[in-house]
Amino acid sequence: MSSSFRIFDIAGSAMAAQSVRLSTVASNLANADSVSSSPDTAFKAHLPVFKTAPEVAGQQTPGVRVTGVVESQAEAEKRYEPGNPLADGDGFVYSPNVNVVEQMVDMISASRSYQNSVEVMNTAKEMALKTLTLGN
Repeated sequence: MSSSFRIFDIAGSAMAAQSVRLSTVASNLANADSVSSSPDTAFKAHLPVFKTAPEVAGQQTPGVRVTGVVESQAEAEKRYEPGNPLADGDGFVYSPNVNVVEQMVDMISASRSYQNSVEVMNTAKEMALKTLTLGN
């Protein structure tokens, strides 16, 4: 593979990683207002784990990879709501460990990173097309 085309693979891997990040944020925000009758069954925020993938003797295209999605280990929020049908015997319900403000900031950051990768791909495409027209 020509080294001048690796930029498309690298930017594409970044776009794929940011897409996973956006999906986890969407899932976290969708479940932010749910409640449960115990802290063990309360929704736990999902966090993607990224790893840079350096080139290894020409066998792997460098870029970024998502190695997995883990659950946050933060405690569920305990709220006293004795009238809630999901309340435990002591009248408590448990909310997810999702910080909505942090999730919104993460969403904005992921969106911008994705857009930057799109711009990188567009710039590389334009440069490649200009290079083709140099001989004319």
